[in-house]
Amino acid sequence: MSGPVLKVEGLTKRFGALIANEDIDLEVIPGELHAVIGPNGAGKTTFVSQLAGELPPNQGRIFFDGQDITSLPVHTRALRGLARSYQITSVIPSFTALDNVALAAQAADGHSYRFWRPARSVSGLNDKAANALDEIGLGARKDVLASNMSHGEHRQLEIAMALATDPKLILLDEPAAGMGPAATEGMIEYLRSLKGRFSILLIEHDMDVVFSLADRISVLVSGRRIATDAPDNIRQNAEVRRAYLGDKADSLVRHRTDG
Repeated sequence: MSGPVLKVEGLTKRFGALIANEDIDLEVIPGELHAVIGPNGAGKTTFVSQLAGELPPNQGRIFFDGQDITSLPVHTRALRGLARSYQITSVIPSFTALDNVALAAQAADGHSYRFWRPARSVSGLNDKAANALDEIGLGARKDVLASNMSHGEHRQLEIAMALATDPKLILLDEPAAGMGPAATEGMIEYLRSLKGRFSILLIEHDMDVVFSLADRISVLVSGRRIATDAPDNIRQNAEVRRAYLGDKADSLVRHRTDG
């Protein structure tokens, strides 16, 4: 497609008198990794929940792959190629890594969630799941129960589940949440391997992750988008530094220089 894979126009969400998102415009172009950052309470998760269809906006429109999806439910958006991971892992602990990913692939292929055991034998389902696990570096762990996997592996597993749905856009909500430095570096490398091959909208508070990966960054403050630009320009943007980055921008410059 020649236009944006995702286009948001005037998206607004209120909870009574509280305005969580106000008049947000945003585009994600094909193959782009577009990060959305902002302080706690900026409305990032509310924003991505509206994109996924979990929350209806009060105003505005959402276009995905050239079609207006504003009123479509979650499962219809997923079938059209909009995949999401969550801040809190959503894997099934009693399933193996392979079974978790195969379940996601099963849903994307339009199979019933009922009678899971027979559905596992659907031709190509396990192959697709195994390929997704290989993509994210978990191929050797495919037969391990999710309950026996680390937190970092759960985050990888969620991304593999998204990949197995053949997504046109992946919404990643805090994929590095709760990770230590080594696991975060691993996640950066996994996501870097996906860049250019998938369109990704990344919600993330870890600035090392954001500035290592993003093609463009949008900044939300108090529910409004105050800037969208390339990482270097965001780092130097006076309004962004004043409203959010502050000392973080200086530490990122030092980190970049030292590294």
